[in-house]
Amino acid sequence: MAYPTYSEHEAPRITPAVQWLIAINVAIYFLQLTLVKPEDMQQFLGFQTSDLPGSLWKVATYMFVHGGFWHVTLNMYMLWVFGPRVEHEMGAAAFSRFFVWCGLGGWLFHLLFGPTALLLGASAAVYGVMLAYAMRWPDDELMLFGVIPMRVKWFVALLVVGSLIQGMGMTLSRATGAPGGSGIAYLAHLGGFAFAWLYLRTPSSQSLDRLKQRIAQVPDVSDETPRAIPRSLPRSRDREGESEVDEIVAKSKAVLTKRPAAAARL
Repeated sequence: MAYPTYSEHEAPRITPAVQWLIAINVAIYFLQLTLVKPEDMQQFLGFQTSDLPGSLWKVATYMFVHGGFWHVTLNMYMLWVFGPRVEHEMGAAAFSRFFVWCGLGGWLFHLLFGPTALLLGASAAVYGVMLAYAMRWPDDELMLFGVIPMRVKWFVALLVVGSLIQGMGMTLSRATGAPGGSGIAYLAHLGGFAFAWLYLRTPSSQSLDRLKQRIAQVPDVSDETPRAIPRSLPRSRDREGESEVDEIVAKSKAVLTKRPAAAARL
């Protein structure tokens, strides 16, 4: 078990999207235990390569059905630990899209590189949420197994490396025909990590919306309607002063030229 030890109170302990995602997963697992046989529910919602191209809904529904108690418990615990703060940063709608996007990454990697076994669980989506947390707050500390302090970035890095090593080992085992395999979709985990990184490194529509809001808050320079530019611009005060001086000089010259003529007549 692991949980962050940050002391900030900027986000609630549970947020709407995380609450709904946990509720859906728990409700489906409850149905597996009561009204529907587990194998029937897993076959109906889980994904296998043979389901294509018919049962397209399984591309998304596989992440809401689990293989057992510890499978659903660990996934929902990690979502409860890391999800609310990420959702508070993204917003509920964007976080929900991000969760599904990471799950689709897990499905794609399983389809391309994984075995033909049944794909179940929200691990790929939850791992994507954990990567988002580590990229946003890399130096937060968590207590691994409740006793070992570790920074979030190193914890997530260990998960990435572990999934990569285990996934490559399973691929080599299938290629050589050697027996083995733990039944854990490590390559799907890598798909969740990869799609989360791609999403977080790409400019999102949320950033564009925030930019538009900032631009909209800038007041207009003037509320007046535009006016046509006159054909002749009004004369400035300097030009008026110069014209008056010119007129005075002209009058003075006229007076001086008239006085000699008058004296000659006298």
